[in-house]
Amino acid sequence: MLFSAPLRAEPALALGYTPAYPPGFTHFNYVNPAAPKGGNLAMSAFGSFDSLNPFLLKGLPAAGLGSLVFETLLEKSWDEPFSMYGLLAEDVSLAQDGLSVSFRLRPQARFSDGSRMTAQDVVFSFDALRSAKAHPQYRVYWADVERAEVLDERTVRFVFKKPNPELHLILGEMPVLSKQWVNGRAFDELARVKPIGSGPYILESYDWGKQVEYRRNPDYWAKDLPVRRGMYNFDQISFKYYKDRTVSLEAFKAGEFDFFYENHSKRWARDHAGLNYANGKIIKTTIAHSNNAGMQGIVFNTRRPLLQDRRVRQALSLAMDFEWSNRNLFYGQYTRCDSYFSNSELAAHGLPSAAELKLLEPFRDQLPPEVFTQVYRPPSAENSQALRSNLIQAKNLLAEAGWTVQDGVLKNKEGRVFAFEILLGQKGFERIMAPYVYNLRKLGINADYRTIDAALYQRRVDTFDFDAVIEVFGASQSPGNELFNMFHSSSANQEGSGNAAGVSSPVVDALVKKIVYAQNREQLITATHALDRVLLWGYYLVPNWYIANHRIAYWDYFERPRTLPLYFEAEPWVLKTWWRKP
Repeated sequence: MLFSAPLRAEPALALGYTPAYPPGFTHFNYVNPAAPKGGNLAMSAFGSFDSLNPFLLKGLPAAGLGSLVFETLLEKSWDEPFSMYGLLAEDVSLAQDGLSVSFRLRPQARFSDGSRMTAQDVVFSFDALRSAKAHPQYRVYWADVERAEVLDERTVRFVFKKPNPELHLILGEMPVLSKQWVNGRAFDELARVKPIGSGPYILESYDWGKQVEYRRNPDYWAKDLPVRRGMYNFDQISFKYYKDRTVSLEAFKAGEFDFFYENHSKRWARDHAGLNYANGKIIKTTIAHSNNAGMQGIVFNTRRPLLQDRRVRQALSLAMDFEWSNRNLFYGQYTRCDSYFSNSELAAHGLPSAAELKLLEPFRDQLPPEVFTQVYRPPSAENSQALRSNLIQAKNLLAEAGWTVQDGVLKNKEGRVFAFEILLGQKGFERIMAPYVYNLRKLGINADYRTIDAALYQRRVDTFDFDAVIEVFGASQSPGNELFNMFHSSSANQEGSGNAAGVSSPVVDALVKKIVYAQNREQLITATHALDRVLLWGYYLVPNWYIANHRIAYWDYFERPRTLPLYFEAEPWVLKTWWRKP
């Protein structure tokens, strides 16, 4: 089936298949349409915040703003790979030539100040988000859009530079801002201006860097829509900030907030315990999901000369002993990432298929031979002998690259010492980096790690001011334009991009385009497999690990729908679909 939208206006669209929910559906299956409204939900957030504008590169926005206050043209279903249903827009139509798409706004769409949303607001939002004042990710994401134009008071048209199979859908993910909120000011001057949105909540109060509170809008315009029925059931939602996750866990156990999403295996195994867990006042559970786990890893900044040689990066990868860490640090909870699309059909396995080879062969002389001849597996060390073999291989690779041990220290022929630092944003990673750094020092490498303040950490990541950093490359069930931001050469030197490694490869560029412009699901999967192989054999990072369930704990004040969605993150699931017990 071709990746094209119907040529007439439709209330729902999907990428390469028919949407699961038919016209006239009443609610999503993963909500309780009869969920009672009321009560409060107290959440936690990590670090700090200094901005009320979540669309800027500069500053840290308050938790919850993007999902509670602002809304998008279409709503994504959590039951399907990429299906969108009308929210602010009641229908969508794609031009027959694929070079434009039109959205018609619902007549009842309103901002929180009571003003009616118009096509002018949509065009204004698009122009503001694509401007140099906003986060650069939007310019990358919508690079194939030529312009937005008003057709009438409720209809807006986006004109494309060229056909792009998913562009009409990702435009549906665009948040619509109130022109009145900006009110003639420069967009980047709104960091301290209380936002006006169309979402279910209004920003009630805030204490910079410490706490933010939202109040459910009693006049919320969309509360009875099928894409909103059974959602956003709390009257008040608050986020309290903590600079240390261990401190926040103790605060949770003391009842300072209601819900804890755990991302630390040791805490989950050992610290989620006590009287309130034993007597059932706190519920500790795991929730299965089918999310594409993507890739987490220790990313090497290839903009640094030290890390530009692939053999050096491969050697650094060989020093990671995941099996030891999983046994001794992670309590056996994790699976090693073996793909940039782990836990999904998009992950490359085995040798390249005939279809993949058609994409890869033109670049054979630019690729490592292993892409064609070997099955990629992350380095494994089931025992000390296996680790020793890995370190010997690493030593040989470093020697090939011109690095040898001299007086116990790894140096090149100019006498430069091999030294680098892993930058961390959370102290919890220190115990994980310690054994890795210990192994690197066996190779004569002067490696270290350092944890810094969350705001400074984000700034240094945004400006690529690091040797190595732990990053997550999130992946959807239907990857597309976001890959430009993660791996395309156009984002390699764009501050704030997701291209932490500085990948700048004509092969990667070509394969990203093959994915983005794939004409059907089969082509998309083939191109994604090919890209996966090229990235893996490029050794841009040391693969970390993932877990195929959400580890959560919460005070027993809440109820949740019986049916789980397929693809979801834990905290948005709570915010959207849970409710307070009567």
